[in-house]
Amino acid sequence: MSRIAKSPITLPSGVEVSVKGSDVSVKGSKGALSNSFNPVVTISLEDGVVTVAPKSNSKNAWAQAGTVRSIINNMVVGVSEGFEKKLQLVGVGYRAQAQGKVLNLTLGFSHPVNHELPEGITVETPSQTEIVVKGADKQVVGQVAAEIRGYRPPEPYKGKGVKYADEYILRKEAKKK
Repeated sequence: MSRIAKSPITLPSGVEVSVKGSDVSVKGSKGALSNSFNPVVTISLEDGVVTVAPKSNSKNAWAQAGTVRSIINNMVVGVSEGFEKKLQLVGVGYRAQAQGKVLNLTLGFSHPVNHELPEGITVETPSQTEIVVKGADKQVVGQVAAEIRGYRPPEPYKGKGVKYADEYILRKEAKKK
């Protein structure tokens, strides 16, 4: 039985939620998000508090209720505060530069890498070796950060590549003669 599903979501000021059956839309200062959920879960909004409950007492319904509650909470946090992922470029000559909706990367290839950003995502480069991906949708922010990291994942010998700021790279010892 999901304990996450049992806790209600209190809405911060400036966040509006509308529930129509299994469709939920959330509006806030950082944007608007909407999602359609599994019909085995009931979603109700009363006095600025969103509650989620399963329609039946089955294991699947409780699991879906916990998932729906987490996604709605992430939507509320995203439109009020927003999410961000920090990436670091480690390596000689590795650089990043944000230009509008395109992130230009120099990652040691024979060509520059231009990464197109989806709608609702902004990228900042405080320095040439740091990238900050920001947005309201947690899933999209994580996906964009993973795609950027995927161009040159960190290698285990020198640690060169694109890594998350809080990621630890387990180093391997070089081959000995």
